[in-house]
Amino acid sequence: MSKSNKRSDCPVSLSLDVWGDKWSLLIIRDLMFAKECTYGDFLKSPEGIATNILASRLQVLEEHQIIEKLDHPESKAKVLYKLTNKGIDLLPIMIEINLWAEKYYHIAEDRKAMLKEVKKDKAGFIKSMSKELKK
Repeated sequence: MSKSNKRSDCPVSLSLDVWGDKWSLLIIRDLMFAKECTYGDFLKSPEGIATNILASRLQVLEEHQIIEKLDHPESKAKVLYKLTNKGIDLLPIMIEINLWAEKYYHIAEDRKAMLKEVKKDKAGFIKSMSKELKK
């Protein structure tokens, strides 16, 4: 990110400049829990992202090395998106967002089950999931 594109040197502001829009964390979420996704997979998410917004967010996340494109093993017409190590390092933040949401909102049962495991050993869960995402 060039000096002219950032609002300040504040860590929160710098981070929000990369993934602080309405859609980027949802893309990151999908990649964390599915490990890899195609463009079509993102379009199927329940939030209903528009194709032009998806293309724009994927490009920004790739430019900032949060995600990477891989060749699809079954189709030359498709690509797979996967988190980079930089993207995987967002896992603790995503876990904390989930814990916060569980405290204040009704969340899906599968997410409640995951958070039950997180609460048993948060550091161990993050380490294990990070290792799995890096495969």
